[in-house]
Amino acid sequence: MDIIEILKALSNEKRLRILEWLKEPEKYFTSPEAEGASLEKEGVCVSQLHQKLNVTQSTASQYLSMLHRAGLLKATRKGKWTYYKRNEEVIKELSNYIAKEL
Repeated sequence: MDIIEILKALSNEKRLRILEWLKEPEKYFTSPEAEGASLEKEGVCVSQLHQKLNVTQSTASQYLSMLHRAGLLKATRKGKWTYYKRNEEVIKELSNYIAKEL
């Protein structure tokens, strides 16, 4: 876990919002576009996030990429779609780190 990269990724309101929405994706998003995909299993695709964030798809992709590089998101490719969901293990490690170290 790279705490500096994680904290950089969390230093943007819209990236924080993404993590909040992905905590309960079924509450904020409809089913994924790919046939047979589910929010719980695969996650949410870029197109759904960019619309909800009201930013370009490129900007949404940059936000997701930063969160993914920091380890806060997992990405799954299914056909032409990439789905994102939270990496709960890393989020738990971060929570433990903050509780113990800060």
